[in-house]
Amino acid sequence: MTAMHWVLAILALVLLLAFAYLYTLTWIESRQARQLESKQPYASATVSASRSAVVYFSRSGNTALAARHVAKRLDAQLFSLEAPEYELGMAGLAHALKDANTRRSQPEVLPDITPRTIDLTPFDTVWLGSPVWLYSPAPPIWAFVEHNRFDGQDVVLFNTFNSHIGEDHIAQFKAKVMARGAKSFVHRGVLRGRMTQQLTPEQMLQAMDDEWFGEQAKP
Repeated sequence: MTAMHWVLAILALVLLLAFAYLYTLTWIESRQARQLESKQPYASATVSASRSAVVYFSRSGNTALAARHVAKRLDAQLFSLEAPEYELGMAGLAHALKDANTRRSQPEVLPDITPRTIDLTPFDTVWLGSPVWLYSPAPPIWAFVEHNRFDGQDVVLFNTFNSHIGEDHIAQFKAKVMARGAKSFVHRGVLRGRMTQQLTPEQMLQAMDDEWFGEQAKP
């Protein structure tokens, strides 16, 4: 077997392993989305009755569950962001990883989201929820910040993630939010763990109650 044959065989093996990894990841994400979809349903409070808004993007359902939980705790108005490029499946995952990597060097390149803008003027506090891709909030939540203002509002970024989120990305996100008029900014996060050793949904929500809401969470 020539050296060229060995190189081709190794490349083929690497591609096969990469495909197997992405396939497994998308299978786990799809299973999570199905399992979490019906957990803790929430009917949004009316805008006139609520002074808090929860705006979130979620791909596999974990951030959506966290957003519903936050909204329930605060009796908040709940808004979901859609980004068709990142739908569940191999193509959506590939787009997600590509765009998350692109945003590192070209932060102005942002995805299309729906809705692009939301009237946030009725609210005193705005919670912004996002998964973490490549140690940064996912591109859709950056796009939302780019197209909206937070004049005089307290803004809370909240994330669920598998390993960690970069402090530099949090600082950049804070700077962007403050430049869009926010009065204050804080970050809240829940480390769920790697795919094979993650917190259960119940453990994640309990961690949120303990770490984010403290005494408020007690019955």
